[in-house]
Amino acid sequence: MKAVPPSLSLPTTIDETLALLKRGDYVADRSLATVLFLALKMGRPILLEGEAGVGKTEIAKVLAATLGRNLIRLQCYEGLDVAAAVYEWNYAAQMIAIRLAEAEGAVDRERLSAGIFSERYLVKRPLLQALEPDPRGPPVLLIDELDRTDEAFEAFLLEVLSDFQVTVPELGTMRAPAPPIVIVTSNRTREIHDALKRRCLYHWVDYPDAARELAILRAKAPKAPEKLTKDIVAFVQRLRKSDLFKVPGVAESIDWATALTELDAVSLDPQAVTDTLGVLLKYQDDIQKMQAGEAKAILDEVKAGRQPA
Repeated sequence: MKAVPPSLSLPTTIDETLALLKRGDYVADRSLATVLFLALKMGRPILLEGEAGVGKTEIAKVLAATLGRNLIRLQCYEGLDVAAAVYEWNYAAQMIAIRLAEAEGAVDRERLSAGIFSERYLVKRPLLQALEPDPRGPPVLLIDELDRTDEAFEAFLLEVLSDFQVTVPELGTMRAPAPPIVIVTSNRTREIHDALKRRCLYHWVDYPDAARELAILRAKAPKAPEKLTKDIVAFVQRLRKSDLFKVPGVAESIDWATALTELDAVSLDPQAVTDTLGVLLKYQDDIQKMQAGEAKAILDEVKAGRQPA
């Protein structure tokens, strides 16, 4: 596992926040840097919404890496509950302790109960881990794709995001000595409840414009030839205006640049586009539509010179 560098101080200006992200090869616009700076300054969670693949999750990873903090990730899914997100008891170890106590003739039930419901048998999940003290400073807690969970789990999160504490009935309330840096992401497959949104600062992460996407590819796919990079940006920017089931995000642009570089491409051509559409598009109907001629029309526009500078 890659070692985490020593903890660094938080940025004190928006420009420092932009520079911090840039050190992690994250090309952000000023509006995103502003809300991140405010979230860090105010100790507030930040809710990042946007389409899949626009770089929401990457922000948490970059913050953890550049600040030297531990990254704790809670990947959300349908049916996520407290046992998977916060804590559960190690029932197997507890049963062994009970059997051993019985074999030794220990019959003090109150003392036995206090012993088996101690932190020794507590399995800490991401939300509880994020509240523990850390010598490197409060960790970055990534609550990823919250929209995949149900409203009941959202309601439970309110206690964590309001007071940065979790109540374990057998042990009491556990509070963070300092609030973690909380990044909540959502692909907006459903609306997040207003009560949770009010506890967060909010930012919509949109697809980048051509200039920023070009800078992103130069940072994330540096081995790609410059002409190929410009062709890819021009093609993808135009492709996002098409009527597709799922337009490609920045993650797909980076993957496409990397894949075409591995194939020794120096610029886009019809055969290269056709052969690698599965890297860029993830639905067969979209791929068929492109193969039917739309991809060639877009490529003709790119070759006509409508490219980012």
